[in-house]
Amino acid sequence: MTESPEHRLKRLAMRAHRRGIKEMDVILGHFADRRLASLDGAGLDAFEALLDEADHDLYQWVSGQVPPPAEHAALIAEIARVAEAAARG
Repeated sequence: MTESPEHRLKRLAMRAHRRGIKEMDVILGHFADRRLASLDGAGLDAFEALLDEADHDLYQWVSGQVPPPAEHAALIAEIARVAEAAARG
């Protein structure tokens, strides 16, 4: 059975909002709320793969403490931009 686009967006948003550490709940949840619906299929695939990474690694990548792996670099940069814009208000 194939997952509907609406169900996939809801599932990914739920995973983004319920990470396990509050910082990543906020950062990824905010990104999901703002940008998830505008991602194409490849973008959703990349976001879903990113959600499989450990929160500790994600936080270090998004915060710039550690460079992200090449396969996640563009998406991490976008998530960081969205997080920075939200922090500025």
